Amino acid sequence: MSNTNHNNPLGSQPVIAITMGDAAGIGAEIIVKALAQPEIRKQAKFIIFGTNEQLVYAADRAEIEPFWGRCQHEKFSTNYPSKVIVADYDEYSIEPWLRKPSKAAGEASIKFCLDAIDAAKAGEVDAVVTAPINKESWNLAGAPWPGHTELLADRCKSPRKVMMFVAGPLKLALATIHEALFEVRHKFTIGCVFEPIDLLNTALKEYFAIEKPHIGVAALNPHAGENGQFGDEEQRIISPAILLAQEQGINCEGPFPADTLFLKAVNGQFDAVVAMYHDQGMIPVKLVAFDTAVNVTIGIPIIRTSPAHGTAFDIAGKNLANPSSMLAAINTAIQMTKTRKCKTQSEKLKTKT
Repeated sequence: MSNTNHNNPLGSQPVIAITMGDAAGIGAEIIVKALAQPEIRKQAKFIIFGTNEQLVYAADRAEIEPFWGRCQHEKFSTNYPSKVIVADYDEYSIEPWLRKPSKAAGEASIKFCLDAIDAAKAGEVDAVVTAPINKESWNLAGAPWPGHTELLADRCKSPRKVMMFVAGPLKLALATIHEALFEVRHKFTIGCVFEPIDLLNTALKEYFAIEKPHIGVAALNPHAGENGQFGDEEQRIISPAILLAQEQGINCEGPFPADTLFLKAVNGQFDAVVAMYHDQGMIPVKLVAFDTAVNVTIGIPIIRTSPAHGTAFDIAGKNLANPSSMLAAINTAIQMTKTRKCKTQSEKLKTKT
């Protein structure tokens, strides 16, 4: 990959990498539909890491005239004059009618991700937006990572990582992610509660321009345990984690019963919430913003967003996919990039003065 040419007239705009995800899913379709909107292309330059064949097929089904340039992924550069470039991996030939997990699609989607992450680490792109992958395809391809979050943390050598969601007025981070509900207690520690509070606080400042975030922390048990009547995790684990965060200057409160906390956050009483387990957080996220929720990985040195949905094999290739969540992921990546750049420039000015 070649370095970004800062003499490029488009250089003042963010450069956003978009990975196509599983070629058998709806990734190509939602990317084409999202970037077909002129107002999106005015905001940034885009590099799609994927296969041109799949993108052209999706555009044809949606009756959209291709609007992008193409280059071999080995020759990828941000110097191309087009606002949208496909870094084409034409060595991967995946039938457009394949609508199930496969080793080939898994290998391709892993390669798209690795190269986009490396481009972000090298400063060639400002953010990475990932279309959905299929975990079974990755497993068939022999991937050592179960999904995007783990791959990102590994590739970025980040010991800490947290899954965050932006869903309309609700911002949320998860203390535990893909754990069986009855297994959560075996991995439920003060550290696993403190970490999302800490990383969420930093992310709200750096990426969302919230100078003094106010974070609400959910309880694990009904009614926040009622002083140990319904479980003592609030007393043993969550409250000490909150105290630890408060001692480090983080404005956080809790643990609050989850059945009222999310409504308070949506109404503006908190800037963000930390949920204790996957569905505790994802139910309000999907309820508030089913079509526009965005997944953000925090704790890593690069910006990464993603639609908060899967590959949808059942509707792939039928021109039925809704691009709203992809649009939201792209817009969130652009906004996060601009906010971080403004913050960096402001800090440089303060240092000079």
